[in-house]
Amino acid sequence: MQDQLKTSAKEWTILNTIKWTTSYFQTHDIDSPRAAAEILLAHVLKSNRIELYLRYDQPLSEKELALFKALIKRRIAKEPIAYIVGVKEFWSMDIAVTKDVLIPRPETEHLVEAALSLLPINSAHDSCNIPKRILELGTGSGAIICALALHRPENVFIASDCSIKAVELAEKNAKHHNLNKKIMFFSGDWFMPLKEDTHLFDMIISNPPYINTRLINKLQPEISMYEPAMALDGGRDGLCQLRHIISGAHTYLKPGGSLLLEIGHDQKEDVSKIVNSCGQYEQVVFTKDYSGYYRVVQIKRLIGC
Repeated sequence: MQDQLKTSAKEWTILNTIKWTTSYFQTHDIDSPRAAAEILLAHVLKSNRIELYLRYDQPLSEKELALFKALIKRRIAKEPIAYIVGVKEFWSMDIAVTKDVLIPRPETEHLVEAALSLLPINSAHDSCNIPKRILELGTGSGAIICALALHRPENVFIASDCSIKAVELAEKNAKHHNLNKKIMFFSGDWFMPLKEDTHLFDMIISNPPYINTRLINKLQPEISMYEPAMALDGGRDGLCQLRHIISGAHTYLKPGGSLLLEIGHDQKEDVSKIVNSCGQYEQVVFTKDYSGYYRVVQIKRLIGC
């Protein structure tokens, strides 16, 4: 690669660069090689992917080629594109990401869909509508809570994470989308900072760690080598954090309040058992993602408890 990229810059037009990089990524088993080439080059040129083809015959400068080469090396080393360019699209929002947080996944948008379906669109002129109080646990980049606040701004949004760096990043994302005045962030370990038996929230939502500890090293290198293990590791059976949240959430939910969780593709039966053994919930609903896997569970706190 180094020798090839020393070729005259005049030969490295945008289109030629995309074609060469796509082929190079293919030989190194990089997923979606063409898209990867376009995203990285657009990042270098401070452009978007569509504009690349409007400027297809534009040659790259030596400085641009050098920077692009550095990004290619990072991707060949299996570093995720989102970490390289520092941003990931989620729910039509650009979400800043760093190695302190998980990269938002498309399947997590199903969690947002489920939450929005339970939050009515209130009219600003309807005085009968009382704002709902929504808590997100383990907010990470803030992608979920920002998506909810963007589409249901009349409600009250609170989000937490045990990582201070994650909270700082989530606040940055909220500010970027003009949502910083609608979301309150704090740092803490799950429910620890909250007072018990206060029944504060109409909804608690979370995408907690749910990967079996033994399986983390077997995941794609983009995940196992780069994403924070703390945000992936669900313990020996993958259910540790799910169990903890389900067993404690009813203490902080209003009667009839909803708990929504993202779960692993094979955890439906185990999560059902955890919910049933808790004895504090009803109306358990599992929702599938576009791949046909059960991805989201919705449960309601019993009215009489």
